[in-house]
Amino acid sequence: MSEDPRLAAARYRAAHEGDGSGDADAGESRSQAAQAYSALDRAAVVETAIQQAIRRGEFDDLPGAGKPIPGLGETHDPDWWIRRKIETENLTGLGPPALMLRVEAEQLDARLDEFTRESEVRIELEDFNRRVIEARRQLLGGPPVVTPTRDIEADVAAWSLRRAALAAAETEARDAAPPTRRPWWRRRA
Repeated sequence: MSEDPRLAAARYRAAHEGDGSGDADAGESRSQAAQAYSALDRAAVVETAIQQAIRRGEFDDLPGAGKPIPGLGETHDPDWWIRRKIETENLTGLGPPALMLRVEAEQLDARLDEFTRESEVRIELEDFNRRVIEARRQLLGGPPVVTPTRDIEADVAAWSLRRAALAAAETEARDAAPPTRRPWWRRRA
């Protein structure tokens, strides 16, 4: 197999670039020779190096090989890298208040079900309503806040019903399960 002529030319230039005449201007002539390379010459050297690496198989088994580039056909978004970072790192709590409050409103009932006392539920609902009203008052720009405030009494009543239904289901499941025997060392005489 014959050698690539571009690689041979690059080697020739590199070998003759080091031939200084021994005078003080040798370093200066080398820098001028380096600048004398055109963009086309540099591109040829880079392309040659890439082609040789491909022949050696250095680009085989790279992650994502043979897969389409994600987001290639979508519209141009100047903040694409921010969105991708948020998705890959699974970051939460970032974004304009209007969007964050919408997401929080969707997950509010599930978060209320984690509380065991009515007073905690009321405090959480009051805090949510306060943040919605505060976000409506802000004039920072961004999307408008369309998240409605929550009716505290109605949400507390719904929380109580869900809690009662969950307790009834747990009691029913416990009664339907066969009784477990206590270990002999825990039994009383």
